[in-house]
Amino acid sequence: MNTDPSDARRPPGGLEAAILTALREAGRSLTPGQVRDLVAPDGDLSYSAVVTTLTRLHRKQAVTRRREGRSHRYGALVDPADLVAQRMTALLQGESDRSGVLRRFVGDLAVEDEELLRRLLDENPPGG
Repeated sequence: MNTDPSDARRPPGGLEAAILTALREAGRSLTPGQVRDLVAPDGDLSYSAVVTTLTRLHRKQAVTRRREGRSHRYGALVDPADLVAQRMTALLQGESDRSGVLRRFVGDLAVEDEELLRRLLDENPPGG
């Protein structure tokens, strides 16, 4: 088992979130090389990993893409929180026991997250 802290991997969705954040903060469309330089200025991220992730984000309609010469430029359409919420919704919609999933989800929340969820539900009642 490798315990070298320099070999730490990003959490699931971490690269997508980092790329979306870089695009949002840039405030303009960027090439994959520009995205890579912002996300990993130390050069520890391959160009192909950035292109693959940008392509996935484009399929998810999370980024715009326009051709520029032989490459593309990408711009953010959503923020990382939107993407996580979309994944959560898709997972929930794929479940037959939605009540059980939600019950377990809420039961596993930290106290402060449960309180936040309750406040959000009070502010946004269903059908309101």
